[in-house]
Amino acid sequence: MYNLSHRILGKYSLLPFFFSLFLLVILTKQAVADKTPLKIVATTGMIADVVKNIGGNLIEVQALMDSGVDPHLYRPTSGDIRALTQAEIVFYNGFHLEGRMQDVLKKMARSQATYAVAENVDAPLIYADDQVIDPHIWMDVSLWNKVATYVHKTLSKHLPESSNELNKNFQAYDAKLKQLHQQVIKQIASIPSKSRILVTAHDAFAYFGRAYNIQVVALQGINTADEFGLNDLIRIQNVIVKNNIKAIFLESSVPAKFMKSLQKGLIRKNVEVAIGGELFSDAMGKPDTVEGTYIGMISHNTKIIVRGLK
Repeated sequence: MYNLSHRILGKYSLLPFFFSLFLLVILTKQAVADKTPLKIVATTGMIADVVKNIGGNLIEVQALMDSGVDPHLYRPTSGDIRALTQAEIVFYNGFHLEGRMQDVLKKMARSQATYAVAENVDAPLIYADDQVIDPHIWMDVSLWNKVATYVHKTLSKHLPESSNELNKNFQAYDAKLKQLHQQVIKQIASIPSKSRILVTAHDAFAYFGRAYNIQVVALQGINTADEFGLNDLIRIQNVIVKNNIKAIFLESSVPAKFMKSLQKGLIRKNVEVAIGGELFSDAMGKPDTVEGTYIGMISHNTKIIVRGLK
């Protein structure tokens, strides 16, 4: 009788254990199901790339502007507006880079998690002639690293339970950006100082010039919507002739015809100047390419500039 009772009690004494195990499995599955990626929209590919590197699998990021798209002139589609309103977080550059979207984005910030990454970086900025702030801060890798720091801080606020993973991702990306910054310094320094003059289509490389000790001359201002005239062409031609510059550069997001027209005008004056290559200024390369990442974009630009001017 004792043995029978003991076997019965022993059998049923395991029920709480199996019930707890069953409950744990259910709760674990529910937690995994609830951990859906945070939906994020970024205006430019450069911002989206930073967010992707830091957020990893915790986020799902969409860039509104594709490769080769000029953010200064970009007009948002109805699909863009829908994506923005449905996003849990929106990151944009600010300082009027997204010219025609700026008012919409600032209004969104009143009721939705919307952040201007460049406007939240504590760093010395460059001003245009009319006191407009130059928005192209990604051209200085050390400044863009500050954007990465800001993105990390913002994502940590929205995903406090994933702080360890975010910290790990940020530290890895931070190390890569610091290494890239030093590489660019070294490579640009290899250009003879008298040849260290970069002539581009529009004034997107001022931060690059300041950070890496290279003079930058541009046909258009910081905004590609700015018009240029005969005086601008003459100004650039004079710089090229005076400094015996052998190469000028196209930009992927600016029509090539402007710089090619400049080149033809010089050739008619018996001044030989080559097209040194195409740089990525306001947009990265195509997706799934090395140049389709921020690090790849800057590395490509540096390589092309050194090869063209050395």
